[in-house]
Formats: sequence, C-alpha cells, structure tokens
Amino acid sequence: MRRRSLLSIVTGTALAASGAAVVAAPPPALAEPGPALEVDVTADRHPISPHIYGMNFTDEALAEELALPVRRWGGNATTRYHFRYDTTNRASDWFFENIAEENADPGALPDGSSTDEFVEQDRRTGTDSVLTVPLIGWAPKARDGSCGFSVAKYGPQERTDEWRPDCGNGVRPDGTLVTGNDPHDTSVEVGPEYVRDWLRHLTGKYGTAAEGGVKFYNLDNEPDIWHSTHRDVHPEGASSAELRDQAYAIGAAIKEVDPSAATLGPVGWGWTSWDHSGMDQEECSRTGCWANPPDRPNRDGLPFTTWYLQQMREYEEEHGQRVLDYFDMHFYPQASGVAFGNGTDPATNALRLRSTRALWDPTYTDESWINTQVRLVPRMKELVAANYPGTKTAITEYNWGALDHVNGALTQADVLGIFGREGLDLATLWAPPGATQPGAYAFRMYRNYDGAGGRFGDVGVRATSADSDQLSVYAAERRSDGALTVMVVNKSGVERTSSLSLRGRTAQTTQVYRYGATDLTSIVREADQRILVPPPVAGAPDGTLSHTFPADSVTLFVVGAASSPPPLAALHRNLDRSPTDARILPAIDLDNPGRVPVDLSRVTVRYWFTRDGGRGTVQAACVRATLDCANVTQTLTTLPRPRRGADSYLEVGFARGAGTLAAAGRTGPIELRLTRADRSRFVETDDHSWRPARPDYAANPRITVYLDGVRIAGSEP
Repeated sequence: MRRRSLLSIVTGTALAASGAAVVAAPPPALAEPGPALEVDVTADRHPISPHIYGMNFTDEALAEELALPVRRWGGNATTRYHFRYDTTNRASDWFFENIAEENADPGALPDGSSTDEFVEQDRRTGTDSVLTVPLIGWAPKARDGSCGFSVAKYGPQERTDEWRPDCGNGVRPDGTLVTGNDPHDTSVEVGPEYVRDWLRHLTGKYGTAAEGGVKFYNLDNEPDIWHSTHRDVHPEGASSAELRDQAYAIGAAIKEVDPSAATLGPVGWGWTSWDHSGMDQEECSRTGCWANPPDRPNRDGLPFTTWYLQQMREYEEEHGQRVLDYFDMHFYPQASGVAFGNGTDPATNALRLRSTRALWDPTYTDESWINTQVRLVPRMKELVAANYPGTKTAITEYNWGALDHVNGALTQADVLGIFGREGLDLATLWAPPGATQPGAYAFRMYRNYDGAGGRFGDVGVRATSADSDQLSVYAAERRSDGALTVMVVNKSGVERTSSLSLRGRTAQTTQVYRYGATDLTSIVREADQRILVPPPVAGAPDGTLSHTFPADSVTLFVVGAASSPPPLAALHRNLDRSPTDARILPAIDLDNPGRVPVDLSRVTVRYWFTRDGGRGTVQAACVRATLDCANVTQTLTTLPRPRRGADSYLEVGFARGAGTLAAAGRTGPIELRLTRADRSRFVETDDHSWRPARPDYAANPRITVYLDGVRIAGSEP
C-alpha cells in the first residue's frame, strides 16, 4: 500500500463553495498580456518515456509518492565499488579513501550490501534501477579504510582528512601533485569476470531485467575525467581506444549474464566530452592544445562521441550483439551560478530559466564558455541516427540548481516538459530535492499533481507558445483514460493573461492545478474553467480559453477524455449502370446526423476497389460537387497487399474552403470518376465498396469515414 501523499491539495474557493462550480476566470485588470498558446492533439504525436522523470539516490518516501519510474546509483564513488566488501573509494571527492558502507552483518556480504538495499527499495516502489559497473579496472581491496595518498608514505600534503589525518589530497604543500603512488594501496584489479560475478549475484537474487531485476547498467561514471577524479589509480587521461575496448569487454560481460539488461555509455561528464577523450582533456587542460588534441588522429579526426557510436555499431555488426543500448551523456549548465546554485540573485534566476533553451533551441547560443548552439537532445538523436541507429538517448546526470527555490521549480518543470517534447528516453536528476522543497513539486506536477497518482500524459502532442521565454507550454494525452494534459510554465516574472487554443479536442471544462510562489507547500486545485467553443468556421480551433497565469507559477490543465466521435456516415449512389465498362462513377453525400458541427478539413472518405489487372494508370477526378470540386481532394493509393475486394482505394478529402459540416447537415453530392489511361475496363461487381446503380442515395457501410485519420464509420476490406 502506498503511503499517504505529502502533497496537500487545496480546492479553489469557487469550487469549494458549490462542489462543481465552473468559472470563466476573467483576467485581473493588472495582468500583462501574454503570448498565444496552442495545442493540437492531432499533430506531432509521439510516446513520452516515463524514464525521463528519474532521479539519483531518491529517498523511499518521495520515490513511492511519485511512483518514481527510474532511480540511478551513480556518481564518482561508484566507479570504484566492491560489492563483496560493500566499500567505495571516494576518490578526489574525499581524500581518495576507501569507505565501507554501514552494514549490520558484514559477514553476510555480498547479501545485504548497499547496492542490494538500493535494488530492494526500487522493487518496493516499482522503480527501475540503474547501477554503475566499473570500467576503470580497479575496486577497493578490502573493507579496510585505506587511502590513496598516505602522508606517512608520500609526505606532507596540502590538505588532510581531519578525522583521518594520514589521508591526504595528493597535493604537496607547494601545489605540485603527488605522483608515482601505488594503486594497490587502496585497490585491486577487477575486470569482466568481476562484473559477471556481481551480475550473477544480482540476477540470482532478483532475476534478470526481463524478470523484474536490475534493468539498466551504466558503463562507469564520467570515465573521461578519471585522470582527475581517480588519479590515484588512473593518472593518465583515458584514450579513445581504452574507453572503447573497456565498453566492449564490460558490455559483453553484462549481456552474457543478463541479455535483457540495457547498457548506457559513454557517460561523459559534459560538453567537452562530446569531442574529446580523457587523453585529450588531460593534456589540453595543461597545454591548451584544444585545436589539435593528441588523441584525435586515433579517431580518424572524428569527434569522440561520433567515433564511439560508430565503434559500437561495428562491434554489433562483427559479433551480432549490441553492447550499447543508450547513448548517455551528462550535462550541467556552465553559466556561473546556475547548476547547483541558489535562487537569491534575480539576474542568475533569469539566466537559469533562459538556459533551458540549450536543451533544444537552434537559435539559442549558450551563455557560458560553451558559447555555441548546444541543442542537446536533438543533437543526441541526430548523432545516434547518423552513427548507430536504434540506440536510445539518456542524460543520467543534470542539475539546473535552486531546487530549494521557486525559480528552480519553474526551471525543473520546464526541463521535464522539454525532455518529453523532444523525445529523450531516460533522465535522472543529480541530486534529488527534499520532499518539501519546491523542486519536488515540479516532479509532482508531472507524476502526482492531485495526490492520488494523477500524471501528465504519455503521448506527446504539439504545443506551441508565441514566446516561450514568457510562457512555455507542453501537452500530452494520457493513454489510460484519454485525458489531455497541458502544462504551462510562467517564466516571465509577472502575471500574464493568454489565450489557449485547442485543436482536435472538444470539452466543456478543464480542471486546473497550480504550483507557484504564492504557496510553496502545496499544489492548489483551482476552480474548473469553462472552455469556449468557437463558431463552426473552417480553420477555427475546437475550443479556446483565456487564463491568467500568476507570476512564477506552473499551471496544469486536465481536459477530460475526448467526446464520442461524430456519427458521420457516407451516403452513396452508383452513377454507372454498367459494372464492366471503363469507368467507376461513385457519388458520395456525407451525412452528419449528430448535434456537433464538424470541420471538414479533418475528415476523409475512402472508396475501396480493384484495378482488375489493367495496364493503364488509374486516374481520379471530381466531376461535380455541391461544395465545389476545388474544395475536394482525391488521392489514389495502392495497398501493399491486396485484400478481399480491394487492391486500392480512392481517398476523398476536403480543403479548408469546404468549411464545416453542420449538425444534422449534409455536404450534398460529390460526384467522382475513376478511369484508366488506356481506357481498359473495370469489373466492379467484386469491389468492396460497389453497390448496384440506383436512383437515390443510401448508406453504404463499405465506404469508410475517418476523423483525424481515425476510422469512425464503415468497414475496411
């Protein structure tokens, strides 16, 4: 059973007064005009992966409340972890010390290790696990508390651990690095067999990934900066060849034990990792050789990530096995004060909100030393498509900062919306917010907005803003119940009133949920808002609303499932009295017996027939139409496989000028003609949509009708 949510849902005054009040929400007089917003549920439809809403090391209560989809065990310490000793080396983060995890029964190890406990928490909360496996070749030698740069062994150092003064930071008092130390002071060699041994332990206890065990394995953590973070055992920058060969070896070891598990790599630390190996970064950080890095010739002059993906593809082509499933790169905004920063400086807060454009916008130049158009998620997808198609994309570390401030909550809500719209496959925030911090509410708006498991949709649809720096908008349908969810982030710093147009969806009202600066402790259920249905004019939206978005707020509209499709029917008359001549002459009159007008530009009709082996090209024409043939389109399509009664169909559509089919109205006759260039004959009697000639129009259930591409009437062959 899930715990009671920490989320407080507050009902708006008008709604509380009546229990079902609907208000038009007139804009306050002082609100600034905002950009126009539009959502089109028929356009840009794509699945949104639930794994984009992940975190690193989330506590169990928050993970349970959010039904957290994925959680990562990562970071510098996980590069050197020994599962049999339940010990990590904290590397440069803390004096290169082996630190044993708390364990009530070390004699039972590896059972009861911290990684076992990590997986077990995830199993309790229904969360998929990401564990980091070592490529570096070293792991702690024992549960012993040793350190990489002993003062007694290597001399005085700039800083030492105040609780363990023999452990230094590997920097002499004069600022030079201690070199030539022995990696065996802390570590033992490990390789593919160690990884196989660990996975045998995990699969033996929890099953394979396909059976509910560990689903994902990171191929180490930021291996391109081992020379900095783990320089006590890897002082030289890792070459492209080393990173490739270790990925081959460890990836293959993972797949040997658990073929259903997914691997993620190369897990680079950030923007520099795209072009440069560890060898490049280590040398060029000292010598400034960025224009001509030493490892580039070994990659045939290619950027590191391009070369890496090509090498992973070549491995699969040669061995028949994929050892890389996700292209995973970390990204932290590099502008001063943004990542891990606070929300106290207005200029930095504005920059934080702008800088999310680095995730997608080709017109945005990153405002840091990066100083170029990053377009991170589209760049990842394009790189994969060009070099290793079928590989998914992941960002297993990112942080835009200020998660303890409303500015960070707005930014995080924007980031999650971008991940879904741009089609990222997996993301895990480093590090998670506390359950009561504003950053946690950004996740709640997507994962538990009502305290009862209400979620943002999982089928993304087109959502546009005339100015996304003021108001950004994201939209998705929920497959579970058909609801449309629309998230609007007011980043402008002032209250703004905007119109929201809906296309492809009609409803009378929408639920409204809001989180923002006026109440940092809860998501507020506002009064339902009325959706206005414009007059039935061709091209008009199906619904509109005007809404005032408070400054520094995130607003979620939840529009109920789409209403039943209109009961359109195709009335048919066969104008050709000879079923074996050189013509097919169907006439169609589209009938709308319902009570809702329908935009004809959303409607198509198909007449199914056989070409009967003639050699001449089939041609279609509109002969006469009440709507005017200029407003009627005809498209001929040959089926990839013939069906009983049809190897082709004529699809009739309507231009914008056709207007709207009124309730209880008909289009009037649309007379069509099919002929062949060589004037050869058709045999119509076995055609799916054929009916004998008659003097009037009648319903023909074998002519199919579609609304927004979805069949709503008639039966296909």
